[in-house]
Amino acid sequence: MHLFRESPWYRQIAARMITLWPLKALGTAAFMMAFFWAYFAVLRNPLNPVTVMPLTWLDTAIPVTSLAFPFYASLWVYASLPVAFMKDIRAMLLFGWWMALMCLLCLGIFWLLPSGVPPAGIDWTLYPEMAVIKDVDTGGNACPSLHVASAVFAAVWLGRIFAGVGAPSVVRWLSWLHCLAILWSTVATRQHVVLDVLAGAAVGVLFGLWGLRHALRMAPEQRI
Repeated sequence: MHLFRESPWYRQIAARMITLWPLKALGTAAFMMAFFWAYFAVLRNPLNPVTVMPLTWLDTAIPVTSLAFPFYASLWVYASLPVAFMKDIRAMLLFGWWMALMCLLCLGIFWLLPSGVPPAGIDWTLYPEMAVIKDVDTGGNACPSLHVASAVFAAVWLGRIFAGVGAPSVVRWLSWLHCLAILWSTVATRQHVVLDVLAGAAVGVLFGLWGLRHALRMAPEQRI
């Protein structure tokens, strides 16, 4: 246990990553498989007609760029980091529980009040990386952006984890900068509009803070 209490922050993180790593890998993979099954089931079977989300001036100010694709795709790694950096099963389960609640809320909204992004009027063959996204995700399940909500949710928990191991403030700022890059990428790939991003960020902050507060009550502080 001294590795978690006396070592430099980066050694604590390394020790946390190897702790229970098979369980973390299997649990994360199972969660993602269940999520994608539910996500695409809702996307293909909305209960009501789809509402097209309106554009704002900021949407037109953010240009489409293939540079956004790596940040967009990095969500699946970024959102997995909190669990990878934990050392206690209870904390992992609480993180997964609150993430699942957030996803269920958003999926319920997508099913009952389906929304989509307006046609971008872009020849996506000019952006082969993003063409892959467009073939799989048709631009539905738009508001609130679950992509954004997941990134913000993870950023809130990562901030607490980095503070707990004594990481320098620059590490926490870099984490939030990565989160903001993911948010930007959802608009720069035209997967979402700005209103989707704002709604998703609000959901991510609320569930992230509620979940973290619950976890700190349920588990000793040093376990997060």
